[in-house]
Amino acid sequence: MTVPHESARVGPGDAYFAVFTDRADAAAVARAFARPGTQTLTHPSGRPWLVGRWRDDEMVTAHVGDASLAIVGFCPVDAAELRRRASRLRDFTEIDALARSLPGSFHLVAALDRRVRTQGTASGLRLVFHAEIDGVRVASTRADTLAAALGHDPDVEELAVRLLWPAPHPLFETSLWRAVTAVPPQDAVVVAADGRTVRHTRWWTPPEPVQPLAEAAPVIRAALEEAVATRTRQGGVVSCDLSGGLDSTSVCFLAARSPARLVASTWPGRDPADTDLHWAQQAVKHLPDVEHVVWAADASPLVYDDLLGVDDLLDEPTIGVMDRSRVLHHLPGLAARGSRLHLTGIGGDHVAWCSEAYYHRLLRTRPLFALRQLRGLRALWQWPLAGAVHALADSRPYGRWLADAARDLRAPSPSPVATGLGWGMAPRLFDWVTPQAERLARKALLKAAMTAEPLHPDRGLHSDLEQIRSCSRVIRQWDGMAARAGLPMASPFLDDRVIEACLAVRPDDRVTPWRYKPVLSEAMRGIVPDVCLRRSTKATASMDASNGLRENRADLLTLWEDSRLEGLGLVDGAALRHLARRPASPGLSDAILYTTIAAEVWLRGLTHSRAPAP
Repeated sequence: MTVPHESARVGPGDAYFAVFTDRADAAAVARAFARPGTQTLTHPSGRPWLVGRWRDDEMVTAHVGDASLAIVGFCPVDAAELRRRASRLRDFTEIDALARSLPGSFHLVAALDRRVRTQGTASGLRLVFHAEIDGVRVASTRADTLAAALGHDPDVEELAVRLLWPAPHPLFETSLWRAVTAVPPQDAVVVAADGRTVRHTRWWTPPEPVQPLAEAAPVIRAALEEAVATRTRQGGVVSCDLSGGLDSTSVCFLAARSPARLVASTWPGRDPADTDLHWAQQAVKHLPDVEHVVWAADASPLVYDDLLGVDDLLDEPTIGVMDRSRVLHHLPGLAARGSRLHLTGIGGDHVAWCSEAYYHRLLRTRPLFALRQLRGLRALWQWPLAGAVHALADSRPYGRWLADAARDLRAPSPSPVATGLGWGMAPRLFDWVTPQAERLARKALLKAAMTAEPLHPDRGLHSDLEQIRSCSRVIRQWDGMAARAGLPMASPFLDDRVIEACLAVRPDDRVTPWRYKPVLSEAMRGIVPDVCLRRSTKATASMDASNGLRENRADLLTLWEDSRLEGLGLVDGAALRHLARRPASPGLSDAILYTTIAAEVWLRGLTHSRAPAP
């Protein structure tokens, strides 16, 4: 068995671990994971249970008799409460209720009668994978740790799938290594006492969206308050994004009510039409005890900056590398001001608003109401009438939609109305992707279409869940990058309890052409000043993206020299080099290069960061 490579670049807060059953053969495998700098948490027998890296303040454990519990991440539960829960544990099914009751964002691991159970979050922000290593089933929070132990290279078909823009459910949630199995976010993985038998068990289902906003708003407020309090109750200095938008402003005002001293961080965009600074200054007028830092717009990195310098250990390609420099740029300055944790408003767009696709069902159940709302949405998004009628008449099941999309991956990008009212954005490949990659991606799509079920029968809730999970996978990697840079990040909107509270609201109260983010406005009324709740716009940073494409063309050209993807036969390097010399080419401003760049950067990082097998 090869030994997992341990990089010195893994820094504080970048927790990861592998989970082992209480067996002698599992202990032998675990020894190979215990590298310099790792920690080991043992079973009562003394054999390894968890091996990895974590900070003491993000781990809570309890051992009572044959039952053990461990929580890794942000959760307010203390050791005494966890021991009480462990003392009552008789069966793993009881863990479901525990997982659904605790606030925060965390991995939950349980051991009982020599069996182990591991789960992450329903949001997908904390994931779980498993693989068989030397006859022992091992779970881990990182796929690459397991792949390194097996000595396996990434699967070329999986790489081809990741070139799709976008990769739809369930294909974007698979592992890049065929021998490493990804656990769906709504599931836990249970390894039997024999150390080999494994099964997935569902622990989470989304709430039905039936609550009126008036009833749901106090629940959402309480969930978001608890999510922020979980990160701030220890006091000290905490920083927070303050873009002036409803999402970050809400988190900022909640954090300002905590025992922590708050530093608010505003980064104005380069676009003269960007009004973020104005709205942030309106908020700060009501936050007299908060230090407000305004960064120089022209000093902030652009999209695509420093792609050649990405050296993070990533277990999958992520389009987050495009904004990596922007995300990390201000963290050292905030850390220098004493911040121990940086809060963001990321995820608010995904939970406080929702997909217009709900109106596909509402048109059939409440036609007069739906027609009135759809007229407003058509005007808001400038949907053509014929396109809207066609999308609303489309009743294909999810598997059929996926199969149809697979048959023409080179078709023009679907219209916004088809995406907005359908199952989502149909995946596409572009001119620089080779026929070989197209065949592999189509094969994977057609195979998935044979058994794929949507995340929910209602295409609106399916779309919401897919967008939340897609967002969380990017933020998962950003969180690791930030932690390695020395200042961990947290996004309270992506806590499961917050997501559940928002998804429970009736869709006609969540998405409406007549109000902007009514869910958040109602939930935060009385906490966020009315003047801040009146904002109904959002900055897009489109100038930062277009300027970045132009100013980084030399780096992009270098990226496609000796391309790893080209070496695998997945892209036409000459076509990509041609595009790099012409950053104003039609379509590039629509981010269609993102998935290709993400895969190339990831492959380069994988080459540099993995030690050769002994």
